[in-house]
Amino acid sequence: MAKMKSNKKYYFTVEGETERWYLLWLQGQINNEASSTHTVTLNCPIEKNPLKRAKSLILTGVKNKTVITHIFDRESEEEVHTKQFYDTLDAMKKSERLGKQIKYQLGYSNFTFELWMVLHKVDCNRSFTRRSQYLQSINRAYIENFPNLDQYKQETNFHRVLSKLTLADVKDAITRSKCIMQRNAQAGYTLHEYKGYKYYKENPSLSIWESIEKILADCHLL
Repeated sequence: MAKMKSNKKYYFTVEGETERWYLLWLQGQINNEASSTHTVTLNCPIEKNPLKRAKSLILTGVKNKTVITHIFDRESEEEVHTKQFYDTLDAMKKSERLGKQIKYQLGYSNFTFELWMVLHKVDCNRSFTRRSQYLQSINRAYIENFPNLDQYKQETNFHRVLSKLTLADVKDAITRSKCIMQRNAQAGYTLHEYKGYKYYKENPSLSIWESIEKILADCHLL
C-alpha cells in the first residue's frame, strides 16, 4: 500500500472569483500529481480586506508565523487605484500587529491577474495603458475568442481556460514572471517599498509567482 502523503496548508486571500478558481484548480493539480511529496490545502476565501480576514482566522497549536498571501491588482496609476493599493498594504501590515503570529505576503499583479494567466502560455512583456488590453493576449494564449473580459471571467468559460493548463504551464509562468522582474531591474526601474512591501509601479510586474513557486518547491515539483 502506498504511503499516505502528509498535507501542507497554505493561506491566501483573494479579491475575485477567478483567483479563487485558479488556486482551487492548482490544489487539485498538485494533489493528483503522483510525484508530489505532499498534498496541499489552499485556503483561499474571497476577502478584499486583509485585516478582516486576519481577525476572523482561528489558529490553534501553531508555533511559527502563519503566512497569508493577498492576491490583488495594482490596477493603474490613477489616484483611486493607487489609494486602494496602499489602503490594502496598510491593512496587511495592521494584520501583523494583532498578536496572532500572522505574516502577510504581497501577491500583486500589475495591471491585473490576467497577466499571470497569460504567462502560463506566452510571454507578455508589453506595457499596457488599459486593463481591457489583456483580452487580446488571453485569446491568443488560450486560442479563444472572448468578446470581452467579462465573458472570459464567466465561470464556465474560465474553467474551460483552466482545463487547458498543466503544472508544466505553471512552471513556465513562474519562469516568465522572473524574467519580467529581472528586466524591470535591468531597465533601472525603481523597486518601491511601502511598509516593507516591494513593488514596481511599471507594468508588467508581479509577485504572485513567489507564493506559487514556494508551494511547488515544498512539494518537490520544481
